[in-house]
Amino acid sequence: MTNSIRYDDSAARKLIDEKWYEELQPALMAAREEMLKDIELLGSDAIPADKQPLDAGFQNLPQQLLDEYESQGSESLLGRIEAKAQELREQSDRFVVLGIGGSYMGMRALFEALCHPLHNELTRDQRGGVPRLYFEGNNVDNDSITALQELLKTSCQDPKDVLQRWSMTVISKSGGTLETALGFRLFRESLEEYYGADSEESRSLVVPITGLEGKLRNFSNHKGYPEVFPIPDNVGGRFSVFTSVGLFPAAVLGVDLKALLQGAADMTRLFNSQPMGDNPVLDYTATCHLFEREKNVSMRILSTWGKRLEALGLWYDQLLAESLGKEEKGATPLTVVNTRDLHSRGQQHQEGVRDKLITNVIVERPDSKPISVPVVPEEENQDQLNKLKGKTVPDVLSAAIEGTNQAYADVHRPTADLILPNLDAYTVGQTLQMLMLATVLEGRLININPYGQPGVEAYKKNMQEVLSR
Repeated sequence: MTNSIRYDDSAARKLIDEKWYEELQPALMAAREEMLKDIELLGSDAIPADKQPLDAGFQNLPQQLLDEYESQGSESLLGRIEAKAQELREQSDRFVVLGIGGSYMGMRALFEALCHPLHNELTRDQRGGVPRLYFEGNNVDNDSITALQELLKTSCQDPKDVLQRWSMTVISKSGGTLETALGFRLFRESLEEYYGADSEESRSLVVPITGLEGKLRNFSNHKGYPEVFPIPDNVGGRFSVFTSVGLFPAAVLGVDLKALLQGAADMTRLFNSQPMGDNPVLDYTATCHLFEREKNVSMRILSTWGKRLEALGLWYDQLLAESLGKEEKGATPLTVVNTRDLHSRGQQHQEGVRDKLITNVIVERPDSKPISVPVVPEEENQDQLNKLKGKTVPDVLSAAIEGTNQAYADVHRPTADLILPNLDAYTVGQTLQMLMLATVLEGRLININPYGQPGVEAYKKNMQEVLSR
């Protein structure tokens, strides 16, 4: 693979017995083989009870979508997604995404990693003709909902002016998730009031993304929405970033879907074929698992160096927590952003309980031209930054990474590096797929079904009972 991400756990491995890696290898290979067999089980009537649910469809999905696009073009799912996304870009300047959990966190990760950091503050021309983006339906926050409704009402008053037009997508596999269903009802009411309940816009500017059956699918058929994108039955919510759930909103924002999917497909091929030492999924899983098993390191810190990957870390928090947090097992994930959080969590990581494995997520090359440290007259050099003459902001960040890793190494705190050559659709696709594959691999390794989230269902049931009183 060109432009490939790299995983370097050499610093962490100095703190653990190398024989454990050798002893783990047969079990790790068996877990990988089990994942490959999971694919064969999909769609059959012979799925064992201990493997249900089996949401392994995400593994081969990126390549399947690319192959379908190659053979069917505009008739493929990817072709339809890109066509509808182009329509919304041309017809609206604000885009509301309604969804919760896996139905929004993957898209948020893509948005923050691949779009301009101040996207919504740019003019339409500066945004390349793509709309502003807003997330709702991911909470029950009265003030937040009100604020967005008021923004849309005050900024959109002429439905004939594209700069004052807005659209939305609602994402829910079943349609029964309360937070999203409530958000959809509220914003659908606002949209129909603006365009007219029986207008063409009230249908064409709403794009549901849902399962093949369920409440939202039935409602969408009733309303006659012209385009409803599917969520496959064999892909769970937190693994759905490469389904319509993530791909359609990303397409509206102008993300290169083919590069994104190619990165994910290439990572899957590498995982399926390469040995430990040349396989980021195997190596990452082995290091995380061995530190937890042998050193009681139960906190997984994803330390993102730069702000644009914070949402990717939050997406991973859900992925790891919901997949492996079962039967009183599973590490606890935590995302930090450095150098920002060195000034809040750094003390604990340096001298607190020895229960943390820190994985640094490092982007080697920024998108923008490196900013040089300005030199000022000596009488204005109270901050002593003139000594950094010739250095750039990326140089300062690199020094912070090196200095922090050295500080942790000096007191025997384990760190590893996940290195992205640059931040683009291909490398982000690789990274997301690597973390999904690693999470499932670890689940199979420790005999936990990584799919389903039975613990989440308890609060939903209780909440409905309270509301029904």
